[in-house]
Amino acid sequence: MTETTTFTPASKPSPFTRAALLAYVLLIVYASWFPFSGWHNQGLSPLIFLEHNSMPRYWTKFDAITNVVGYMPLGTLIVYALYPRFKGAAAWLMAAAGGVLVSGLMEGVQTYLPSRVSSNLDFYTNAAGCALGAVVGVLTVRRLLDRSQLQRLRQAWFAPHASQGLVLLALWPLAQMYPQSFLFGLGQLLPIFSEWLSQLLDTEIDLASYVRPDAILTVEQYWLSETIITACGMVGAALTLLCLLRKPAPRGLLVAGMIGAAIVVKALATALLFSPENAFVWVTPGAEGGFLIGAIMLAGLAFAPHVAQRRLAVTTLLLSLVIVNTTPANPYFVATLQTWVQGKFLNFNGAAQFLTLLWPFFAVWFLWLPSHKLNKP
Repeated sequence: MTETTTFTPASKPSPFTRAALLAYVLLIVYASWFPFSGWHNQGLSPLIFLEHNSMPRYWTKFDAITNVVGYMPLGTLIVYALYPRFKGAAAWLMAAAGGVLVSGLMEGVQTYLPSRVSSNLDFYTNAAGCALGAVVGVLTVRRLLDRSQLQRLRQAWFAPHASQGLVLLALWPLAQMYPQSFLFGLGQLLPIFSEWLSQLLDTEIDLASYVRPDAILTVEQYWLSETIITACGMVGAALTLLCLLRKPAPRGLLVAGMIGAAIVVKALATALLFSPENAFVWVTPGAEGGFLIGAIMLAGLAFAPHVAQRRLAVTTLLLSLVIVNTTPANPYFVATLQTWVQGKFLNFNGAAQFLTLLWPFFAVWFLWLPSHKLNKP
């Protein structure tokens, strides 16, 4: 008996676009308030940026263009999330107003962060970017959310309620942008917590040393840890995708596309943030071995029952989290980070770090949702 799929026009707001909107707002918040340290009242009004009648003393076209482009997806996603209840001019007005509110909140809170500077230019360009993105949304919403080819593929290949999972998986390749000690080694929170506690208590604290007192590893032990982290990170993400697919879906092609996108993003980000000759510096014996083991595991699990895929995804992601947080960083990687000047990419790096740190935790939370909320074919 062959599986049949009934296609119906969109009659409700798209859960996918709502989940994507929430994820993007969280990225904006993290990028705008990064690095989240030194909070205190400087005696300034949170709306002081609106009192400036002139342009900031130090600004570049790059900053202005980045602000506009960075907020355009917000406007587009707001329009998509409002459809079909609000359309046309009403949707544009609501999205533009949303951009003003979000941008104003980000700039206002920055007055409490000494490492950030609230700016009227940032406010105006962010709001303008959201309004422009809303125009794009109004012009494309019917084509994308009604009976388009993209919508047909969505219904044919993915389970009925896969929207949140699809947003999560779309973010996995992007999570590879921020520099990491290990390929696919996301969720390394202990160094961040150690730094925060060290600043708070004014003393040097290394939480990883409490978890793993024997912090000095041999080369073979380090490569073994790297192999496990790479394999588990890749398998966990790929199994999350596989447990959302229907039988007609091209499983191998979709998994290969997601992993390939992650590798391309990793290489491009490394070349951009450091130098072109370092684009593949992360290709190590441990990463190569982990990739090969992960590919073999996925070949055997591609057609396993969805329940088994979901449980194994949780297991591999948790194992990766444990090892990545207890394995000391490669000294060569630490030395490379010393040459990294964030500069104009501070907001970009903040958003990338947000994905790198929290993606595995969001994935485990999604996979542990009650079975009636998870996507079944």
